[in-house]
Amino acid sequence: PRSCVLTGGNDCRGFVSQKDIVYNKLLPYADILDDESNVILGQIKGNLGRAVQLREIWPGVLFWTRKLSTYIRLYGRKFSKEDHVLFIKLLYELITIDKLEISMMQGLARLLINLLKKTELLSREDLELPWRPLYELQDRILYSKTEHLGLNWFPKYFPESATQEMLEEWRPLLCPFDVTMQRAIGYLELFLPTSLPPELHHKGFSEIPHLVNLFARLANDNIGYIDWDPYIPKIFTRVLRSLNLPVGTSQMLVPRYLTNAYDVVHVVLWVSALLGGPSKQAQAQLRGLFNSITSFFHPSNHGRWLMKLMKLLQRLPASVVRRLHRERYRKPTWLTPVPDSHKLTEADITAFVESMMQPVLLAMFSKTGSLDAAQALQNLALMRPELVIPPVLEKTYPAMETLTEPHQLTATLSCMIGVARSLVSGGQRFPEGPTHMLPLLMRALPGVDPNDFSKCMITFQFIATFVTLVPLVDCSSAVHERSDLTAVEREMCSASAEFEDFVLQFMDRCFALIDSSTLEQTREETETEKMTHLESLVELGLSSTFSTILTQCSIDIFKVALEKVFIFATTNIFETRVAGRMVADMCRAASKVHPAQSLKLLVPHCCNAINQLTVNEEVLSEEELDKELLWNLQLLSEVTRVDGDKILPYSTQLVQILQLTLHLKCKQGYTLACNLLHHILRSTALIYPTEYCSVPGSFQQPTQDYLPIKDWGRPGDLWNLHIQWHVPSVEETRFVFYVLDLILQPELLRLQRYAQGERDMTRDDVLQSLSIVQHCLLGAGSLFPPLRGEPIPELVTSMVNLGETNLFTGVSYDVSRENYRDAICRVMRQLLHHILEHSEDDTKSLFSIIKIISDLLHFKGSQKHEFDSRWKSFNLVKKSMENRLHGRKQHIRALLIDRVMLQHELRKLTVEGCEYRSIHQELMRDLLRLSTSTYSQVRSRAQSVLFTALGTYNFCCRDVIPRVLEFLEPDRSDVTQQQFKGALYCLLGNHSGVCLANLHDWDCITLTWPAIVRSGLSSAMSLEKPSIVRLFDDLADKIHRQYETIGIDFAVRVSSCLSIGQNYHYNHLEEAEVPLFQNVFHLLNTPALCCRPWKFEHIAIGFMSLLLRDDHPLPSPAVLFFVKSLNHDSLLVRKVAISAVAGIMKQLKRPHRKVPVSPNTLCGMKEMAGLIAGDRPDNQWLQYNSSSLPRTQQDWEGCTFVEKTHWGYYSWPQKLMMYAPSEEQPKQGLTREEMTEREQIIYDHFSDPGFINQLIEFLSLEDRKGKDKFSPRRFCLFKGLFRNFNDAFLPLLKPHMERLVADTHESKQRCVAEITSGLIRGSKHWSYGKVESLWELLCPLIRTALNNITVETYADWGTCIATACESRDPRKLHWLFEMLMESPVNGEGGSFVDACRLYVLQGGLAQQEWRVPELLHRLLQYLEPKLTQVYKNVRERIGSVLTYIFMIDVNLPYTQPTASPRIKEFTERILLRLKPLTEGDEEIQNHVVEENDVGEQDERTQAIKLLKTVLKWLMASAGRSFSTAVPEQLQLLPLLFKIAPVENDDSYDELKRDAKTCLSLMSQGLLYTEQIPLVLSVIFQIAGSSSWHARYTVLTYLQIMVFYNLFTFMSDQGAVNDVRALVIRLLEDEQLEVREMAATTLSGFLQCNFLSIEGPMQSHFEALCKTRLPKKRKRELGSVVDTIPSGDLVRRHAGVLGLSACILSSPYDVPSWMPQLLMNLSVHLNDTQPIEMSVKKTLSNFRRTHHDNWQEHKQQFTDDQLLVLTDLLVSPCYYA
Repeated sequence: PRSCVLTGGNDCRGFVSQKDIVYNKLLPYADILDDESNVILGQIKGNLGRAVQLREIWPGVLFWTRKLSTYIRLYGRKFSKEDHVLFIKLLYELITIDKLEISMMQGLARLLINLLKKTELLSREDLELPWRPLYELQDRILYSKTEHLGLNWFPKYFPESATQEMLEEWRPLLCPFDVTMQRAIGYLELFLPTSLPPELHHKGFSEIPHLVNLFARLANDNIGYIDWDPYIPKIFTRVLRSLNLPVGTSQMLVPRYLTNAYDVVHVVLWVSALLGGPSKQAQAQLRGLFNSITSFFHPSNHGRWLMKLMKLLQRLPASVVRRLHRERYRKPTWLTPVPDSHKLTEADITAFVESMMQPVLLAMFSKTGSLDAAQALQNLALMRPELVIPPVLEKTYPAMETLTEPHQLTATLSCMIGVARSLVSGGQRFPEGPTHMLPLLMRALPGVDPNDFSKCMITFQFIATFVTLVPLVDCSSAVHERSDLTAVEREMCSASAEFEDFVLQFMDRCFALIDSSTLEQTREETETEKMTHLESLVELGLSSTFSTILTQCSIDIFKVALEKVFIFATTNIFETRVAGRMVADMCRAASKVHPAQSLKLLVPHCCNAINQLTVNEEVLSEEELDKELLWNLQLLSEVTRVDGDKILPYSTQLVQILQLTLHLKCKQGYTLACNLLHHILRSTALIYPTEYCSVPGSFQQPTQDYLPIKDWGRPGDLWNLHIQWHVPSVEETRFVFYVLDLILQPELLRLQRYAQGERDMTRDDVLQSLSIVQHCLLGAGSLFPPLRGEPIPELVTSMVNLGETNLFTGVSYDVSRENYRDAICRVMRQLLHHILEHSEDDTKSLFSIIKIISDLLHFKGSQKHEFDSRWKSFNLVKKSMENRLHGRKQHIRALLIDRVMLQHELRKLTVEGCEYRSIHQELMRDLLRLSTSTYSQVRSRAQSVLFTALGTYNFCCRDVIPRVLEFLEPDRSDVTQQQFKGALYCLLGNHSGVCLANLHDWDCITLTWPAIVRSGLSSAMSLEKPSIVRLFDDLADKIHRQYETIGIDFAVRVSSCLSIGQNYHYNHLEEAEVPLFQNVFHLLNTPALCCRPWKFEHIAIGFMSLLLRDDHPLPSPAVLFFVKSLNHDSLLVRKVAISAVAGIMKQLKRPHRKVPVSPNTLCGMKEMAGLIAGDRPDNQWLQYNSSSLPRTQQDWEGCTFVEKTHWGYYSWPQKLMMYAPSEEQPKQGLTREEMTEREQIIYDHFSDPGFINQLIEFLSLEDRKGKDKFSPRRFCLFKGLFRNFNDAFLPLLKPHMERLVADTHESKQRCVAEITSGLIRGSKHWSYGKVESLWELLCPLIRTALNNITVETYADWGTCIATACESRDPRKLHWLFEMLMESPVNGEGGSFVDACRLYVLQGGLAQQEWRVPELLHRLLQYLEPKLTQVYKNVRERIGSVLTYIFMIDVNLPYTQPTASPRIKEFTERILLRLKPLTEGDEEIQNHVVEENDVGEQDERTQAIKLLKTVLKWLMASAGRSFSTAVPEQLQLLPLLFKIAPVENDDSYDELKRDAKTCLSLMSQGLLYTEQIPLVLSVIFQIAGSSSWHARYTVLTYLQIMVFYNLFTFMSDQGAVNDVRALVIRLLEDEQLEVREMAATTLSGFLQCNFLSIEGPMQSHFEALCKTRLPKKRKRELGSVVDTIPSGDLVRRHAGVLGLSACILSSPYDVPSWMPQLLMNLSVHLNDTQPIEMSVKKTLSNFRRTHHDNWQEHKQQFTDDQLLVLTDLLVSPCYYA
C-alpha cells in the first residue's frame, strides 16, 4: 500500500475540486486565491502525513487537523475526490485509536462529521468504512464504567454486508424486559444504514419511542420502495397519542411510565416521507389528524401541549418543501432516487396545503407568538401562493385599520413578511399578487408610532422587507409608451406613481418619531450618556429601513428625499445623544447611496458652520460647548462614512476642521472630532462594496427599453453580481499617511516625552491624546503590517513544522513608510509603565491603553463581535426570505453581496495558530501585570484581553503559566491580596476561552495543581474574604468538570493508511505523572499541614482522585494515603476516599479467562431454522428449576452459569463467551506473601480490627437525616474487597454485621445492606464451599433484617437485594430466592412487614426477568388465596408484584408463548371468584369490616376484597407492561362501570376511586384493529345496563378511547357506524345526565371529525324535535308530582340536544348549515324544562365562542336570521 503522504498539489489546479465556497470568486482579489489555497492544502497534506508517520498525535496531528478545519471554513471542500476520501479514512483511523483522549477525539470527530456532511459528494463506491471499530469505540465510551460522553454520527458509508452483521451482533440484546433493549435500539438507530435495498422490513412495530427515529430515517431514505399503507392508521394513531392532548370530560391524564413522547422532528420526517404515492392514504389520514386537532390551535386554548403542536406545524411544511426540492430541483446524486410513481403530484401538494391552512391561520394569533405560523406560511406559500396568500391578506387589511388590537397587527405583519417574496414575484400561479404591494405599504405607514414600540419595530421590518424586493421607480409613463403590457402589468405601472408619495410620507412619519424622542429637558438633567435599549433598537430600525428605501429609489425620488432631509437637518439643532443620532443616520444613509450629490450639499454647510462658530479662541477651552457646534460636528462625522474617493475632493476642508476640533477642551466635542477622524481614515483605507441595490447597475434607463416592474422580487444572480468594490487607490493611501503624519505623530511624541518624565500633562490631556491614537489605529489599522519579532523557541518539541499561514486580505503593505503599529506599541508600553508607577489610580487612561493593546494584537480592520452579530443577522434575514423550494442560493442581491463581504471579513479575522514572538511575549507580560493590578475593573478588562490572546498564539500558555504561579508562592511576602486574586482569576479563565489550570498537558498540570494547593500557605491568602473563597471553589469546580483523563502514551496503531512496521510508544509522559503524585503527596505530608485550612485538604484530595486512571495503577504511597483517608475526620475526604479505594480495587482486579462456547452444544440441540424470540427448547436450560439446582461441589462445577439476562431471549450471539473452568482461573484466596505491594497495604488495613471498627463506625453515621439512600459507591467498595481478597475479611466483619442488623436505626441498617449486597456480588468466583458457608451466615441475617424492617429502611433493603441479583445467574443465588419465597405474607410483624417482604422479593425477581418462570408460578400460587387481603399497603404491593409476574406475558410478532404465568388463565380464575358481584344487580357498597373475624365471611364480602386487590393490579399494570392484554381485562369492564362514581368527588372510598382510575387508564390504552370489535361488544352490553351510572361512564370511556385510537377506528367503517348508533341511542336515554353526556360526546366526535354532519343525521334530529308534547293537565294541590318524564318529552329533548351538539361542534367558525340549525333550535326556547335549559346553554356557549370574530361570522347569516339571533342572544330585560 502506498505511503500516506498525500499526493501534493504542485500543479496549479490539477484536480477537480469537490465543492468550493462560491463567494470567494467574487472577492476583489479572487485571482490569487487559487494559488494561496494550493499552497495551504499542500502544507496541510504534507505535514499531516508526516505527523501520522511519526506517530506524533500531539502537537503535530492536532495542529494540522485544526488547520484543515480552518481551511474548510475558508475555502469549502476545495480538494480532489481522492484527497477527500483519504482525509476521511485517515481521520476515521485516528478516531478509533485505542486510548485516544476524549477531548482530542471530539475535536477529530467534529472535523470528520464536517467532511462527511455533504453526502452527495461521495458515493458508496468512493468510500466504504468498517462499522465495527466505531461500534467498539461507542461501546467503550458510552457503556464504559469510567467516562461519560455520547458521540453520534450517521455513517451512510458502511459496506453492504454491514446490516446483516449488525443484526447478528445486537439481536441477542433484544430482550424487551431489560435495560439492554434500550442500548440495542440505540445501536440500531445510530448504525443501521437505511439507504439500503429493502429486505429488512418485516420487523413490525415495537412501542419504543426511539424506534420512531429509525423508521423515519428508513422511510425518508427509501421513498416509494416500502409499502407503508397497512401501517398508516397505526402510525397516525401513535402520532396523535404522542401529542398528549387533554381529552374528554373527566380530564384524568394519568402519567404513563412509557410516555409515548416521540420527538416531533422524527414524526415530521416520517409523515412527509409517507405522502404521495398511488394510494393517497397518508394524505387522507393527515387531513384527519389536522381536522381532529385544529381546535387546539385556537388562540383561546393554551397548555403544555401547545409547544409540541406549534413545532409540528412549523416543521411539516419545511419538510415537505425539502422533499419537493429533492424530487424536482436537486441535481441527481448517488442517493436512492424517488420513483416516479411516488413523487408528489400537483394534486398531492394542493391537498397537503389545503389540509394545513386552517390550523395555520388559527395559529397566527397564538399565545406563543406568530413566529411558527410565519415560517409555516413561508413554506406553504412557496408551493401554493394562490391558496395561502389571499386568506392572510384578508386578515391583514382589517388588522391595519383597527387601533384597538395591536397584537393582531404584529401577528399579521410578521406572517406577511414570511410570504413577501411569493407575493411580490407573482408568477403564473398568483399573477395578481404584486398589485397588493402598494396598498400594503401605504397602510403600514401609521405603524411608525412613537408610542408603541413593538408595532414600530415590526412596521420597519415589514417596510424594509418589501422595499428590498422592489425597485421604487415611477414607471407610470410606460402605460402610454408601450403596448405590450398585460392588464396586471398596466395596473402595476400606474400604481408605481405613488412611490414618491410613499417615500415622502414615510419621512414625515420618521421626523415625527424623532421629534417625539428629543426630550431635551429630561436628557440634560439626568445626563444619561447612552440611549436606552429601546431607543437604540428604534434607531437601528429607522436607519436600516431608510437606507433600504433610498438604495431602491430612482434618482428622481432620491433628489426630492435628499432635499427634504437636508432641510430638516440644517434648520433644526438636535441634542447629540438620541435625536441627533437618528437624524445623522438618515443623512448618512443618503450620502452612502449617492455620495457625490449628498456631500456637495452637506459638507460645505457643516464646515462653514463649524468655522464660524470657532472664530474666537475661547471656544477651544470651554467646558460646555455650543449646541450648534456639536450638532454640526456630529452631522459631519456621520456623513463622511462613504466611498473614499468621493471624500478626497473635500480633504483640505476636512483636515482643517480636524486640526481645529481635535484639541477642544470639551470631552463631547473632541470625541465627535475623533469619530470624524476615524470615519475619514476608515472610508479611505478599507475594502468594502459600495452599493447594495436589488438589481445590478442602476434604474436610470428610459422606460422604453427597461421596465423596472419586471424586476419585482427578482433574486440576485450569483454569477453576474457585478459588485462595485471600493479598493484603496494610491491617492487614498497617500492621503491616509498624510493625515497620520500630521495628527498621530505629534501625539505620540507628546506621550513619549510625558512617559520619560520630560513634560507634564494633566490626566485629561493624556486621555485626549490616547483617544486620538486609538481612533487613528481603528481607522487605518488595516494598512499597518502586523507586529513582528523573533519567534520564541523551545516551547514544545515537535518533529513537524508548526508554522503560521498568512492569508492575503487585499492589502499589500508599504514597507517604505513608517510602521505606525510598532511606533504606537513602543510608546504605549513606556506610557503604561510610567502610569503604573506614578499614578495607578488613573483608571480611565489604563482602560484606553488596554483597548489599544488589544487592537495592536488583533485588529486588521474589523472587530470580532461586530462580525459575529452581522453573521447572525445575515442568517436571520436569509431565513426569513429564502426560497427552499428552488434552492441554489436564490437570495436577493443585497444578501449575496453581504455574504461576500462577510467572507472577506472572515479571512481578516482568521487568526488561529499564529506564531508566538518576542513582541507578543512583552505585551502579554504587560497584560498580566495589569491583570494583577490594584483596581478590579482594570484587572477584569485586562484579563479578558489576555484570555483572547492566549487562544490566538500557539503554545504561549506554557510561557505564561510560570509567571502567574509566582504570585501564589507561599514564600513570597510581597504579594498583595489584589495580585493574589488577579492571579487566581487568570488561572480560572473565562467561560469561552482557555482555562490555564486545566490544560491538556502534563507539563502544565504538574506546575499548576501543586501550586494551587500550596497557595493555602501564602500570606496574601485570607479565607475571611468571601470573594477569595468563592474563587477557590470555582477553580476546583471547573477543574473537576473539565478534566478528562489525559492520554499517557500517544501511540498510533498501524492502520491501513500506514505501512510502517513496528509499533512503538512515546513513554516520556509516564514519568510526568509520577512526580505530580509525589508533589501533591509531599504537600499533604508536610509538617505545615496542621496550620493549613481544611479547604486546601479538600482541594488536594479532589485533585488526587482525578488522577486515578484505568490504564495505569496508582503508586503504592497513593494507595496508602487513600486507604488511610477512609477514616479521616472530614466527611468530604471520606467520600472521595471511598470512591477512590473502590477504583483502586477495580485496578487490582485479576482478569478472568473466558472461552467461547457454542450455545447449541450446551443444550444438545441443533440450530433452529427461523428466528423466534421467547421461551424455546434451546434456552430452557437457562431457566431456574428447583429440581436441578447445583447443591453440591460437583454440580456447581459442572454447571454453566450465564450471568447476563438478555442472552438467548431473541437469539444467541455467534460466539457465547463463558468463564473457563475454575482450574484455569487465577488463584483465589492468596496468602499475604503472594500479594503485590499495593494489595498488601489494603490487606493489612482491613485485617486490623481497630481500623474496621472505626470504618464501620463512620459508615453507620447519619449524613443527612431522612435523605440518605443506599450508596452504590460503598457497595462498589465492598464488592471490590470481597472480589479481590475472597473471604479474608469475613470473620472480622461478621460480628459487626450481626450487631448492626439487630439495631433498627436507619443508618445502621443501610450500612449492613450495603455490605451484604457487596458480599453477594463479590462472591462471583468463590469456590462452592465458601459460597455455601457464606449463605449459611447471610440467610439468618437477611431474615432478621426483614423482620426488623422499618419505613425508613425498606427501600434500602429492596435496593440491596435487587443490586445483588442484577446480572447474575439465578441458579447461583438459589439460597437467596428459596429463603425469600418461604412465606412472604405470613402476618408476622404486621401488614407493613408483609408488604416490605414482597417488595424485596419483587426487586430480586424483577432483575431476573424471563429466567425464573418456576418461581413466578410458585409465587402466584402462593399469592392467589391471599388476594383478599385486608390491608391497603399489602394490597398495593401485591398488585405491583402481579404486574411483574405477568410482565413476561407479551404478544409481540415472532414471539413464542411464554412459560411464565399467563394473564388469561389468571383472569379466568379471578372472574369465577368475582361471580357474586357480577351477577347481582344491587349497588356494590364497601361494607367490609376492617378486622378479620374468625368466622368465614360470605362470598360477597370476600369478592369485594378480592376486587380491591385486582384493581390495584390493573392500575399498576396499565402503565408498566408492554402491551395491553385486552381480551381478558375486558371481562372486568362491566364490573368497573358499575362501581365507578359519576361525580368528581374525593370523599368516595378507595374502591370507587380505584375503579375510576382504572377506567381512565384503560381507555387510554392502545388498541389493535382486531381488538376493536371485542371492546365495542362489551360496551354495547353495558350500555344496555339498568344502572344509569354505568351508561354515563360508558360515554366518558368512549370519548377517550376513540380519540386515543382515532385512526385505527376510522380505518374500520363498521366500528364507526356502531359508535354513532350507540351515541344516538343514548341521546334518548331516560336519565337526563346520560342524555347530556351523550350530546357532549357527539359534539366531541363531530369536532375531531370522527363523525361528519350528514343530512340523514340532521333530519333525524329535526324529526325528533317535532315530537308533540302531551297537554299539561291541571293538577290538584297536594297530589304527587309526576316525576318520570314521558317518552315524548325525552325524544323531543334528544332532538334538541342533537342539534345543539352539531352547533357546539364548530366553536370557531360558522359552516353553511349552521344558521338554519340555530333557527330551528330557537323555536324551542320556551319548551318545558329540561329543554329550555339546554337551548339556553347552547345559545350562551355559541355566543361565548363566536364573540371574538363576530364581524366575520355575521356574513354567513341573512338579515332575518340576524334579527332573530340578536333577540336570542341579548339577555331579556328583567322589568318587561
